[in-house]
Amino acid sequence: MSRSASTAEDAALAAADAKRLFADWKHVSALVLAVSGGPDSTALLWLATRWRDSLKRAPRLVAITVDHGLRRESQSEARAVARLAKSLAVEHRTLRWRGPKPKAGLPAAAREARYRLLADAAAKIGAAHILTAHTRDDQAETLMMRLARGSGLSGLAAMAREAPRGAVTIVRPLLDVPKAALVATLRKAGIGYADDPTNRDPAFTRTRFRELMPQLIAEGIDARNLARLAQRLARANAALESVVSVMEHSIGRTSAAGLIEIDARAFATLPDEIALRLLGRAVTAAGREGSAELAKLEVLLAALRVATRRRERIRQTLAGAVIALKPDLIVVDRAPPRRQPTHKSGRGRSA
Repeated sequence: MSRSASTAEDAALAAADAKRLFADWKHVSALVLAVSGGPDSTALLWLATRWRDSLKRAPRLVAITVDHGLRRESQSEARAVARLAKSLAVEHRTLRWRGPKPKAGLPAAAREARYRLLADAAAKIGAAHILTAHTRDDQAETLMMRLARGSGLSGLAAMAREAPRGAVTIVRPLLDVPKAALVATLRKAGIGYADDPTNRDPAFTRTRFRELMPQLIAEGIDARNLARLAQRLARANAALESVVSVMEHSIGRTSAAGLIEIDARAFATLPDEIALRLLGRAVTAAGREGSAELAKLEVLLAALRVATRRRERIRQTLAGAVIALKPDLIVVDRAPPRRQPTHKSGRGRSA
């Protein structure tokens, strides 16, 4: 941050800060801004326009508000964003999440719907980047939630500043900015924002972790330190991924028949973390169900280790892939489709 912004967590951001935060994307043709109307995303919109106005040739900015239809205030909040965007000479569109809403896992379902709608909008305007307003506080909360779930190193790296998601890249330019600084920025600019009461609803996991922060801060575990930890874990994770990429090409190959083959003897000498990641890549590439859960990969690796020591053959399925240990090879292939249960008709069965 600039000198003025670094003196306090709640110091307003200046034009120079905006130029630095968005500098990496000044050469793209268009950017989608995810703006819900809350303080963080409203600050994202305001800072992005300050940056745009400082450029001779700026990307096209399109603000998108996703109305999940979960609160009565959502429509009026979307209209408020539209008015603000118009005053800042930014295009705005409101997209609605239609259809039935799940009773369980609602936050996750809403997040998936939001990203799907944003990605569709980005494709229509020719934008490859979607900017979200995740802050340092969000990063700290994400790390704590993943710690509670027992996530591996990849999960504990929390959110990345840039993350590919299908055909678009999710960009978080405010990831190292405290929320208090964004609120101060809006107050200084005289810009209002919406207050979503669900952010204080203890029914949601993130809210409960947020409420723990004052106690953690008293012990020195604040958002800055948690975000720094996430950055360091991300650095370690990237280093491990680099090693796995080397091993993938040195002891693994794809056969003419399309099977993924890994040298079993070389695999047996790998540290568990490298072996897990290499195995995970093979299962994801060959399978039909996406990434395998870490805990299930750990069970599979343990079985492979035991079978290798005993010189036994094994054959297991995971995430739509078949993993077979042979004397010299670990072979990973796509599992055949699961058979659908059939119901035989018989006498006495009601129609």
